[in-house]
Amino acid sequence: MSGHGTPIPMISRKCGPLRGVADVPGDKSISHRSLILGAMAVGETRISGLLMGEDVLDTAKAMRAFGAEVIDRGDGNWSVHGVGVGGFAEPEQVIDCGNSGTGVRLIMGSMATCRITATFTGDASLNGRPMGRVTDPLALFGTQAFGRTGGRLPMTIVGAADPVPVRYVVPVPSAQVKSAVLLAGLNAPGQTVVIEKEATRDHTERMLAGFGAQITVEDTDEGRVITLTGQPELKPQNIVVPRDPSSAAFPVCAALIIEGSDVLVPNIGLNPTRAGLFATLREMGADLTYENERIEGGEPVADLRARFSPDMKGIDVPPARAASMIDEYPVLSVVAAFASGQTVMKGVRELRVKESDRIDAMAKGLRAAGVTVDEGDDWWTVTGLGHGNVTGGITAASVLDHRIAMSFMVLGMATNKPVSVDDGSPIATSFPIFEPLMASLGAQIVRANH
Repeated sequence: MSGHGTPIPMISRKCGPLRGVADVPGDKSISHRSLILGAMAVGETRISGLLMGEDVLDTAKAMRAFGAEVIDRGDGNWSVHGVGVGGFAEPEQVIDCGNSGTGVRLIMGSMATCRITATFTGDASLNGRPMGRVTDPLALFGTQAFGRTGGRLPMTIVGAADPVPVRYVVPVPSAQVKSAVLLAGLNAPGQTVVIEKEATRDHTERMLAGFGAQITVEDTDEGRVITLTGQPELKPQNIVVPRDPSSAAFPVCAALIIEGSDVLVPNIGLNPTRAGLFATLREMGADLTYENERIEGGEPVADLRARFSPDMKGIDVPPARAASMIDEYPVLSVVAAFASGQTVMKGVRELRVKESDRIDAMAKGLRAAGVTVDEGDDWWTVTGLGHGNVTGGITAASVLDHRIAMSFMVLGMATNKPVSVDDGSPIATSFPIFEPLMASLGAQIVRANH
């Protein structure tokens, strides 16, 4: 499956109970960061459990283009021979980041304080997304950016010849922006300080510390203050990538809405800055339990067991939780359709500028399926119909967005009539084994042109 080629229409039909073990892929956020920091370390970093999705593979290609030796050893095992902080070579070709907003923004940050120039592009979805939120703070280091109107790709980044350290208050909660600034700060002298008013996923901070950077995190009246001392020598690491909670969301949410289901999803990362969906589902009354809780590679991990939960209730999701579950709102809206009462989601403006306008895309599809959805600039509500009462019988537009496509496939597993998407090909960017994995549990998803 490719997010860049011929559309792949897909159909999901009502199925029997989902049963079994769902071995979802490695965490996308940690996979990107392990490749980038491995390339900025001196020596060999070994990675196991790397997500083999297109987004991450595009980041691996980019690190090769910047001079690191990146080797696929098979079965999710990779090794990266890094070039050191500030050691990136100038790439000979344009860097194609495909569909990945995380990839392009983190890579821009990692090269922004090197004396090199690089040009970035992506697919139609990525080239429509604004990059100013990253290029504006990078300019403070002395970096220059030349892109299309509205700060869009293709874009050329000219690294700062003599970077200066930066103190930056992140204007909206964004782990991508924070991480880009921290990665740029690695090759700036002195201390780079990033201040978050709301905490976002902290994989970059945890991993920087693991690679030997001097970094402190302090909660103050001003917010979360992250201080990074520049120009360290990063030490290579052995990284075990936990499985992706954002991918786990799909088999978990499907199990909750399909009668008789009982699904175990092992080795899921439960970093508190990522696990907001699971807390929200439990508050709605989901039968979702954590088993074998443990720490692996500095990240909290557990096995998740999800069982059919016919009596879930709509809730007001706390706006402060948004950053910890921003990618999971589309599939949460599907669960909310099968709950009783109203699920209110506020403080979610970020959803408007992801791979697509995710609120608009989900609202259109859910309304067509008979569900009431109200929306505003940074909020939306889904009024649930209860178990067994969602009609379906629609074809939804995936708008080049993997999470929209998978969310509608989950919807179709529990609606009275099948649900189709016009193009399931973007699923490969984050969850290349989605179809066979869901089929192994009992789902009925087929490609319409097969």
